[in-house]
Amino acid sequence: MITRFKDKLALVPHKPGSYQMKDKDGKIIYVGKAKDLHNRVSSYFNREHTGKTAKMVSLIDDFQYIVANSELEAFIIEINLIKEFQPKYNIMLMDDKSYPYIEYVSEPYPMLKVSRYLNIKKKDKKLLFGPYPNAYAARRIVNLINRLYPLKKCEGKPKDVCLYYHIGECLGYCKKDYDKSRIQEMENEILSFLRGNDEIIRNKILDKIQIYSDTLNFEMALDLKKELEYIDIVLSKQKVELHDFVDRDVFSYYINNGYLSIETLFIRNGKLLNHKNTIYPLSLDPIDEVEYYIANFYNKHEIPKEILIPEELDVEQLKQMVETNIVVPQKGLKKQLIDMAYDNAKLNLDNKFEELQRDELRTSGANDELAKLLNMDYIHRIDVFDNSNLFGDFSVSGMVVFIDGKPAKNEYRKYKVSFEKNDDYNTMREIMYRRYQKALVEKTSLPELIIVDGGEKQIMAAKEILDMLHANIRIVGLKKNDKHRTNDLIDTDLSTIELDRTSNLFHYLTRMQDEVHRFTITYHRTLRSKGSISSILDDISGIGAVRKKQLIKKYGSVAKITEASIEELQEIISENVAIELHNYLISKKEDK
Repeated sequence: MITRFKDKLALVPHKPGSYQMKDKDGKIIYVGKAKDLHNRVSSYFNREHTGKTAKMVSLIDDFQYIVANSELEAFIIEINLIKEFQPKYNIMLMDDKSYPYIEYVSEPYPMLKVSRYLNIKKKDKKLLFGPYPNAYAARRIVNLINRLYPLKKCEGKPKDVCLYYHIGECLGYCKKDYDKSRIQEMENEILSFLRGNDEIIRNKILDKIQIYSDTLNFEMALDLKKELEYIDIVLSKQKVELHDFVDRDVFSYYINNGYLSIETLFIRNGKLLNHKNTIYPLSLDPIDEVEYYIANFYNKHEIPKEILIPEELDVEQLKQMVETNIVVPQKGLKKQLIDMAYDNAKLNLDNKFEELQRDELRTSGANDELAKLLNMDYIHRIDVFDNSNLFGDFSVSGMVVFIDGKPAKNEYRKYKVSFEKNDDYNTMREIMYRRYQKALVEKTSLPELIIVDGGEKQIMAAKEILDMLHANIRIVGLKKNDKHRTNDLIDTDLSTIELDRTSNLFHYLTRMQDEVHRFTITYHRTLRSKGSISSILDDISGIGAVRKKQLIKKYGSVAKITEASIEELQEIISENVAIELHNYLISKKEDK
């Protein structure tokens, strides 16, 4: 490859900048940055590579670059291009999770709730605690505090006090005659606990356990005992304590066997509260990837007062991207935190390595095997289709998407077919046109491969539409045996491609078939259920189009409407109509 790009490489300057690698279709598959563009870009073609880097280099058909005035400017260009093009070999480092926080609101009424960082509106009188490793942990703590303290628990402004007031779990904020000094005392205790002081909450729980035990309410006592044990487990992990009470994040990383493990420790109010470990197949320069990861991390996470990083990362560059104090500790407790993060990054990768290898073979490995079988250069995205109907009623189609061997559920799509006929050929034609005509107009992602769960008829229908749209996408079909299971592949030219039943590829295709069938049949059942509701509601006088729609939206099935009380039905329909509907459904149930 160095020979092929020799003349173009000679023109690349020894200056900082961002470079973009392209495949044969002109699609950007990787964006990087460099202090010296010439040396970095040349390194892809003048040496041997392994793992993901070798795979990426084998797909490079061209490259381009943007010269910058500084490495910082190159870093900013790199981040912006990655966000715009979402290249295949950068996308792994785009952290798309927004971790849950506990949000305390003091005014106009004291409330505690779980919020995702991206959904939190930046207003005064709100305090954030976290991030928590998962929503379950945050919800459990919020629920416990709500049980122990009479915070406001309902949304909006009710006209009268609710059940929480009568059982002593709310001060009756809607009445506005509550004791404000009690609120201040309660707030101080809650905030003290969320900042790491568990003594007050522990004592409150122990007092309540004693009260429940004295009144022989052993079930409630046991419930609170479990909550106390959970708090002990959470707090026992806070082995590190800094007495400056500063919020800080700690980053370190470990590389082995072609994988990069990044560990983040979350220090809040001087205590180690949580951690996050992320492992990726290492594609290119690890320093670049860790720096990009940190800069991108704070798009969706609260920025702490201080970030600790290893000495090999560029402090000044990261300070420009994340506006906070960034420190490279050389000794003391902060250096111990960096070492702890490194040890955890190493431990997590060592423990997960065999599992990662197996997962690689089952997913991207099987994906590569499929590309090789079909004589394709590579496969990044696969769209898989299935049709479902019952004697021509509620004809639907479902599309699931696999990217690099793994399901991409945010890309799944459901299609309700416009005609009610048991006609797989025309169903496939309609769905192919709707899916790919829209994708071509809106210039959204197209797959390298389409798999239809069906035989020759479906392939011919799909090919006809793709040819009409001038969409050059490979199509294959899943041929089934007499037990309706994956057997072989049917190629675009309708020839049969035999599969090894013991291979990772065969199990990969089976997983895709099962997933698209599950997704499509679930949608079909939903429509059938709503159709059944609709036909029953048509039999009841007094239920018009608007009320029918509201009932279908709220309950979703005949069974759930049958279980609803007359009082619940009255929230949508009048009392007389609710009684008639309820009695009608009960009689139908008894007739079965």
